[in-house]
Amino acid sequence: MSSSPALSARGSRLALLVVGLCWLAVLFDGLDMFIYGSVLPHLLETKTFGLTPDTAGDLGSYATFGMLIGALTAGTVADRIGRKNLMVGCVVLFSLASGVCAMAGSVEIFGLGRTLAGVGLGGLLPTAISMVSDYAPRGRGALVIGLLMTAHHAGGILSAYVAKWLIDPVGWRAAFWVCVLPLLFAPVLAKLLPESLSFLVAKGRTGEAQELATRYDVELPADRSGKQGAADRWNALKNLFRGGEWTQTLLYWLASFGGLLLVYGVATWLPTLMRAEGYELGSALSFVIVFNLGGIVGMLVAGRAADRFGAPRISAVWFALTAAGVFLLSIHMPMSVTMIVVFFTGVFLNSAQTMIYATVSIRSDADNRATAVGWTSGMGRFGAVFGPWLGGQLLASNNGDWGFTAFAIAGLSSMVFIGIAALRSSRQTPRGADQELVGAH
Repeated sequence: MSSSPALSARGSRLALLVVGLCWLAVLFDGLDMFIYGSVLPHLLETKTFGLTPDTAGDLGSYATFGMLIGALTAGTVADRIGRKNLMVGCVVLFSLASGVCAMAGSVEIFGLGRTLAGVGLGGLLPTAISMVSDYAPRGRGALVIGLLMTAHHAGGILSAYVAKWLIDPVGWRAAFWVCVLPLLFAPVLAKLLPESLSFLVAKGRTGEAQELATRYDVELPADRSGKQGAADRWNALKNLFRGGEWTQTLLYWLASFGGLLLVYGVATWLPTLMRAEGYELGSALSFVIVFNLGGIVGMLVAGRAADRFGAPRISAVWFALTAAGVFLLSIHMPMSVTMIVVFFTGVFLNSAQTMIYATVSIRSDADNRATAVGWTSGMGRFGAVFGPWLGGQLLASNNGDWGFTAFAIAGLSSMVFIGIAALRSSRQTPRGADQELVGAH
């Protein structure tokens, strides 16, 4: 039964506040994540810190390694201090870490800054998804999460503009000083963002939770204070490998590894690889803008396509189209054609990984769903660490022409793994199963 218009309006008002604040936080997350790739061509050309392509690849992997740590610890830390406080802390951490990069006098200090920034970036996104899920209007969870994920790509667009506007007249350090500005947003977030309803209920602060839920007509989460203990969580993990499930699990993990290798490899090296193909720096940064515009469109259409044709099928097809697009980028084409290819590559690449998570979620038992998705995401993050490193090694060995080809092969491998996993699965999607979009990054 639907809520009255007045109640729905109140629920929508709170959802707008939470989603708006989280969207801005994720925007700054995307800005900080993509800024390194946007300034990298300049750093290499000017040999800042004596930077070489292989060292640059290592630096790119430092941030994604930090994201791995942040993502794996976010849940535990949030359970202790609250999701709101964790989000504020993550914004403060990656903002200050960008200041470390801006002031760095050596590659070691710069690498430390990128690693610390990665910890904050990795912790913020899953926490923001949890927050908007709590406050999403009834029946709008997938739409709201898809909307939130557009902020990450909007941050990528902003990073390219920051680099284009500041590097030549001011210098690369100014770009990282811009990434310190979200520090001013942290007090706003602390003042205006309500605490997660799930956290309030789990901590026994039911009065606060009930007051918020009643005032804004949102669902009060079930009390999970008696949630699984360590033994139960270990059993949930073991269930992923019982019987024939181990094959499915490994296929999902391999698909996720290749997907995030592709996502973060391209995100880090796209401007540099396009420079190596003969495009001017301004054009190479324009490709970052177009690529992330495609990512926004992809996030908005992927869920609808999956609802109609099935998440496994869409994931496999999306990866195939991504591989084709990435491979085409290794060919010097007219600018207009290249822009079109970059746009559609962004459409398919950024949402293909999301469809892996959707597939795992849909095809897992309810009791094991969180564990299955969490471990698939965690294993994929090793690919996120490997992707930037791989691009650097290829450029360092004067095999930059193979960069796009290597990333295209990663896309094809994910297509094969997710396709085989889908064919092997004998489970049918339960009627009414939760098919929320999960953050791809």
